[in-house]
Amino acid sequence: MPLRVTFVAAARSSSLLAERFEDDRPLDQDGWAEVLRVADALLPLAAAELRYCSPTPRSRATGDALGYAPLVQLALRDCDMGRWRGFTLGEAMAREPEAVDAWLADPLATPHGGESLLAFISRVAGWLDTRPVGDGGRIVAVAEPSVIRAALVYALKAPPATYWNIDVRPLSTTTVTGRAGRWNLRLEGASAQPTRA
Repeated sequence: MPLRVTFVAAARSSSLLAERFEDDRPLDQDGWAEVLRVADALLPLAAAELRYCSPTPRSRATGDALGYAPLVQLALRDCDMGRWRGFTLGEAMAREPEAVDAWLADPLATPHGGESLLAFISRVAGWLDTRPVGDGGRIVAVAEPSVIRAALVYALKAPPATYWNIDVRPLSTTTVTGRAGRWNLRLEGASAQPTRA
């Protein structure tokens, strides 16, 4: 039986335009309200055998508010952005436009002095591949949207540039199933049953 890992995107602590690299801000009032609105729908995930979260304050708070009591996983931390830590993309672009362009174009680039996109994806992949499988099981992990995007790029064996084309909304869920090196994206929800004539 394959392992089932459901990622829950942390609630937001700022507007999308104010999102900062390696944002350590706690949930704001709007973030808490969002968690309360979806808590009933996400509460069943607390039955997972293993419950984890990114080390950010908003990931921990989201997991705790949903009743998961998650264990912090350092491997699920955001990409190390070096000297751009705490900047918005616009602020980094205003200071170092050529460096930002290079970083966006080359998955091995580290003009900020931090982690490359490829190294970040590989770190998240390593975490995913080392989850205990046993006879299958369920895992829930509350993580930053960037971590979930990295996990999806790896699970789908997509080119690293695909990372920039994945949109992970706050408090959305994404499930992958499988085992080390063999992951599948699982889309869930209501489905129409075929009608019989």
